[in-house]
Amino acid sequence: MLSAALALASRKLSVKEDPRIGEVASALPGLNCAACGFPSCHAYAELIVQGKAEVGGCVLAGQQTQTRIARLMNVRLENKESRVAVVCCRGGERECKKRFRYQGISTCRENNLLAGGEKACVYGCLGLGDCVRVCPFGAIELSDDELPVVNEEKCTGCGLCVKACVRDIIRLIPRSQKVYLGCVSQDKAKVVKDICPVGCFACGLCVNPKITPGGFIVMENSLPVIKAKDVKDWRVLDQAVAKCPAKCYVVRDKQQIWQIKKLP
Repeated sequence: MLSAALALASRKLSVKEDPRIGEVASALPGLNCAACGFPSCHAYAELIVQGKAEVGGCVLAGQQTQTRIARLMNVRLENKESRVAVVCCRGGERECKKRFRYQGISTCRENNLLAGGEKACVYGCLGLGDCVRVCPFGAIELSDDELPVVNEEKCTGCGLCVKACVRDIIRLIPRSQKVYLGCVSQDKAKVVKDICPVGCFACGLCVNPKITPGGFIVMENSLPVIKAKDVKDWRVLDQAVAKCPAKCYVVRDKQQIWQIKKLP
């Protein structure tokens, strides 16, 4: 008797789900990768219907799918340039010195907890593959120099690797951006030169208008910053790339190919 009463009360008190949630959820890839920032495709669909999440937040959904969802929600789809993950560090096993030899749990997070990590550069990549493990698309592997290598054809720009990196050396940049700085060190020039031959020591040469006319590179927080939105022809940075004494700049379509190693 009691169970029947509870069942009846449950039916009367239940809140019917907005049918649009199911339609949006069925349009999404259904991988529940959480790249959109939400725990599942259904949770993301709920927030879209509630107006609490943007329609184009799923990086796996193609233009056709996003357009379909926008029509379901009767909203205008904003066109955004796709992004790709890049590794802003070139100080691998062969380049950057170490302060000690780490022998703990093989993750960057655990390594970093031990006195700031084994690398002499406290800003550089620790090379233990946390970013590799979180990528649901197999777009990142470790090189034989203990540095992440991004397969741009597989990369969706989801940003999970960015969140996983304890050193903040993985960034998302527009796919149209052909050049980026492969260093994030904030150390003084003497320290950088002593511990990593490919680290930026803020010499300022690339900022010189004779090297980079138009002010497309500026100094911010002791590092050169490319004003990517203003660059129309990436050849304007050719001299900055060529004359950088530490070879810190990375040209994406000419990246060095490393031998890939497998994680244990």
